[in-house]
Parts: sequence; C-alpha cells; structure tokens
Amino acid sequence: MNKPTAVRFPPPDAQPSTAILDGWVVTEGKPSMKTWVQHTSSDASMISGTWEATPGSYHATYSAYEFVHMIEGEITITPDGGTPVHVGPGDAFVIEADFKGTWKIEKAVRKHFCVQLK
Repeated sequence: MNKPTAVRFPPPDAQPSTAILDGWVVTEGKPSMKTWVQHTSSDASMISGTWEATPGSYHATYSAYEFVHMIEGEITITPDGGTPVHVGPGDAFVIEADFKGTWKIEKAVRKHFCVQLK
C-alpha cells in the first residue's frame, strides 16, 4: 500500500516528550519543553511536529538542519560569537546543522518544526 503524499498533522496528543533535546543545556531559569513528533517521512530522514517551551535560556548544539514556523512566543537566538536574531509569531527561519549558540525564550513558545535527520 502506498503512503499518502500529503499528510495533515493530527492535533498534538496528551503524551508529548518532555525531555530536554539532545545537545541543549539550560543556562538560565527553569525552562521546560514539550515535543510532539507528528510525522516521520517514509524513509525516516525527516521528522515534523510541534514544540513548546517556557521562558528561560538554553545553549544549543545542533547536528541536524531545522526549519521552523513560529506560532506564538518570542525567542532571541544568538549564535556563539554571532549577532542575535529575534523571532516571533508568524516568523519562519532555519537553523543550520552546525549551529551552536543560545536560545533565549522570552515569551512562551509554540512552533512547528521540520528536522532533517539524514
């Protein structure tokens, strides 16, 4: 049977992952996060879903490319040694696989994401 080529995300379920993402370390406050993986590509090279986080800061080390569409909240993302980028509701952006820097979550965040795993 063929997989559908267009998939609508189901609503986030009641069982998100609440683990801190690999490569992320809390640097300020007591932020928490929830991750819902709502779709995995047929070749398992991409995941997509919804992510939420409360205010605070993380130092993040990426090993995969990520596309993000912000639904609500505000974040200032500062690459190590780089210029801060402020994002908010309606913004779309990417994080390259070699990113290292700070995510300062200023207002509670809800975003859609797509991560390239391979």
